[in-house]
Amino acid sequence: MTGCPARYDEELGYWVVDDPTLAREVLLDPARFRPDNAVLAHTPLSVKALRVLSGVGFALPPTLANNAGESHRPIRAVVARFFSPARVAAAERLARDLTAARVAEATKVVERDGQVDLVQAVAAEPPALVVLDMLGLTEVDVPALKAWSLDSLELFWGWPDEDRQLELAHSAAEFYAWLRSRTTAARQAPGDDLFGVLVALGLTDEEVCAVGYFLLIAGQETTTQLISTTFHHTLLAGGDPAAVVEDVLREASSVPTWRRVTAGPAVVGDVELPGGASVLLGLSGHGGPADLAFGVGVHRCLGAGLARMEARVALECAAGLLSAVRLVEEPPMIDLLSFRAPKRLVVTSVRNAE
Repeated sequence: MTGCPARYDEELGYWVVDDPTLAREVLLDPARFRPDNAVLAHTPLSVKALRVLSGVGFALPPTLANNAGESHRPIRAVVARFFSPARVAAAERLARDLTAARVAEATKVVERDGQVDLVQAVAAEPPALVVLDMLGLTEVDVPALKAWSLDSLELFWGWPDEDRQLELAHSAAEFYAWLRSRTTAARQAPGDDLFGVLVALGLTDEEVCAVGYFLLIAGQETTTQLISTTFHHTLLAGGDPAAVVEDVLREASSVPTWRRVTAGPAVVGDVELPGGASVLLGLSGHGGPADLAFGVGVHRCLGAGLARMEARVALECAAGLLSAVRLVEEPPMIDLLSFRAPKRLVVTSVRNAE
């Protein structure tokens, strides 16, 4: 816990609230602490980057994470059906089969080549394949989705310079154009997949794309990052899979912070914040409960149960491999404003390391 209820970080430009109790109070008060800035670019976008995005009509109107209006409840309700406890339970078999196959292949690669990157070999694709199946989406280029996701996270939560922003903007524009094509197809041939139910709800094209943009990143890339972090934890300290997942969520979640903005002057603890103040909430690593990593209240992560299940299954499937390998290097990290996880986990056989 921190001794200061809220402190202004000049470098970040945010009022930082790390105390878990206060962070929870903020999240439970969306009227005073609005989610309007939840998916805004942390680093202001350059004119060139904005031009690239405007070329495909890129827009993220209020839908899920950034929506405090009346439309939030019906949008969330239709999306939540895809992530019901029953559907998550039913998805465990697919998650286990996909992960076990990749663990078996990674084991062969270690034996053949001497080392393997567990992020790319095991953690990367199963969460994407599982969530796409749950959302009823087929014919998706998964490697492209993974690249789009990482690029979008960096564009909106990173510190890219103008040249890097331009590269990332082209990637985000490509992703958005794909979302538009899927939305158009859903209007022409309605179905019961994600795009079909959003179209049936009466959302605009921009709203459908905004839901898809956020959900197809949050629904799989953050889980890949959670799995990667639990692998790293296990390689260093071992532990029971379910317990490791909870420990990581408490101490080093892949989404350690989240943003809010004050609707007017507001008090956090005994600190008064001005209206329009950007607030950065600590969700993990400050002595709070594991569940806080997924947020609380009306904007709590819809995929919390799915992420927990997939991380546990990944650890169970990889237990034998993780006990037989060791890290080759300290892993480089994805280190963004609200996302942190190993980029790579290159390991070698314990026998090779001796």
